Amino acid sequence: MNDVTPAPALTQREVLLHALYEAAELEHNLMCTYLYAAASLKDGEREGLGAEEAAAVRRWRQALLGVAIEEMGHLAAVWNITSGLGGSPRFGRANFPLDPGLLPASVVVKLAPFNADTLQHFVFLERPRDSAEQEGSGFAYERSYVRGGTSGARLTPMGVNYETVGDFYVALGEGLCALVAHCGEANAFDGDRALQLSPEEVNLPGARHVVCLKTALAAFAAIVEQGEGAPRDSLGSHYQKFLGIRAELRALSDANPAVAPAFPAATNPVLRRPPRPEGRVWLENPDAVATVDLANACYGLMLRLLAYAYAVRGPSAEKSLAVDLAIGLMQAVMPLAERAARLPAGPSNPQCNAGVSFITLRDSAALPPGPAARRVFVERFAQLAEGAAALRGSGDARALAAADQLASLASRAKQRFDLTPAAATSAAPAARPQVLATGAAPEARAPEASTVSGGVETVQGERIELAFEARRCIHSRFCVTGAPKVFLANVKGPWIHPDAMPVERLVEVAHACPSGAIRYRRKDGAPEEPVPPVNLASVREGGPYAFRARLQIDGAAAGFRATLCRCGASRNKPYCDGSHHEIGFNATGEPPSGKTDMLPVRDGVLAIDPQANGPLRVRGNLEIMSGTGRVVARVTSTYLCRCGGSANKPFCDGTHAKIGFQSA
Repeated sequence: MNDVTPAPALTQREVLLHALYEAAELEHNLMCTYLYAAASLKDGEREGLGAEEAAAVRRWRQALLGVAIEEMGHLAAVWNITSGLGGSPRFGRANFPLDPGLLPASVVVKLAPFNADTLQHFVFLERPRDSAEQEGSGFAYERSYVRGGTSGARLTPMGVNYETVGDFYVALGEGLCALVAHCGEANAFDGDRALQLSPEEVNLPGARHVVCLKTALAAFAAIVEQGEGAPRDSLGSHYQKFLGIRAELRALSDANPAVAPAFPAATNPVLRRPPRPEGRVWLENPDAVATVDLANACYGLMLRLLAYAYAVRGPSAEKSLAVDLAIGLMQAVMPLAERAARLPAGPSNPQCNAGVSFITLRDSAALPPGPAARRVFVERFAQLAEGAAALRGSGDARALAAADQLASLASRAKQRFDLTPAAATSAAPAARPQVLATGAAPEARAPEASTVSGGVETVQGERIELAFEARRCIHSRFCVTGAPKVFLANVKGPWIHPDAMPVERLVEVAHACPSGAIRYRRKDGAPEEPVPPVNLASVREGGPYAFRARLQIDGAAAGFRATLCRCGASRNKPYCDGSHHEIGFNATGEPPSGKTDMLPVRDGVLAIDPQANGPLRVRGNLEIMSGTGRVVARVTSTYLCRCGGSANKPFCDGTHAKIGFQSA
């Protein structure tokens, strides 16, 4: 009775989960190395590069950041497959430097600044199976070893050996096929799909529900074709991108042998002197220590939020918020990483600069969902914002950018995380705008002079109060042409006269204002502005998006009408300010139609969250229309381009990261 004959290893779910944990750690480590190298690159001629060199380095930075984002997509795919198999995804990893045995001897991963050897290391890591590419100097494994664990006689999961990362994913795919053959597809993929990340939460190609063998194998194939182990001729693969950078670097080095495209950031730096300091770099410069400490803390909270997102069922506002805040933290880490690479490490290591060490939490597992976890997040964001504020005194532009970002994230977390105890939470319906009964008595109030508060001019009429917000106006002229006696253009002194036309006609003119710059409040007991019955976004030719819905912009109620910038040049982002005219923005108002299936519900709150240096994150029922009224798409969640550069307008295609779009 005590004799146990284990199933072959590839049919054991626990063995597959163990291998997926390694895949997650591998993708995670690669992402960190690419970000580290990108942060070390110099920024233009002001940091000692020639004009041609500066242009090339800008391209390399964007390529490295793009590859890192794609690694994040690979990581999300691995997490989703893990969740689909009923496992809890792996968010932690070992800190750098990695001990031998955590990965095969042929796969060395370390934090290192950009240079020819590091670049060759990247080429080697991403090489196709039949490649003769050699490892970069300084990256060869310390000793040769072969990891075991392939024997079917063992129940304990162990690391397996593989020559290339592509080989590893082939083995994982074979393991999934064996598991399905052993226990059936329905039993194999029995995880709760609502726990996985999806396009509802994040705009990453790898964030797609994994519900069967076909979707899992497709995710693995996408990882291999785009990144590690891609066929030699895969255009746009990481391997090809790194080959392109290598060719450019060699050409620049031939022209100028002294070219130094990056700062000498440390290899595998640590925040404190290690017990075995031989061959190690630890930080002593107080500015570097404070910068890296903050960056690591942001990175740790990012991991905790992502883990939390996988513990919350979606689609839900809480799951989306956790992911949005995590992405926002990464956007704070990068300017801090760049600053660290430009600061000296300290007197014990005068030969190099500092660098962010990407220290992980001892345990990055998800906190139990609920108000207690949300309170942890709110408190932690406040602490990070306070730490960042202390760096403002340096006057460094990167420190200031990180501080601004963290202050914004802290405010968003405090505003949107519900800290109400679970027992007190009710299922009350969402509040709707108050509407006075038609027969209610009007307020007895004499007309008043205009007042201005918060950039909004308010003018009292006998039966209506008009409000005008100049910063939202796009000069569509519906007001001065539809109600020329009420809105007097180009005059000195009072220019809004609410009683100059019948109130019913005046409210129709207000409804026509696409930007929401003109709003009103009825004083005669008649109904207020009605909620739009269908949520719409019109794509204006060479201009902004015109939204009509019950709008919530960046977490705050924003009325029923708004025009938001899509050219990238507005000085009043996210709102349009007419800058598209100044820059000659050229974008069609007639994009092709895509998925136009009718939505079961067409109204409701439309939440628009402008992503820092990224697109408009839109959640809610929405019909996107061309300028002529044709349906372009019907969606419940999407990302809309606001950098002006997407090749797939109106949708985001990631170009904002490549062109360095700045939303502030």
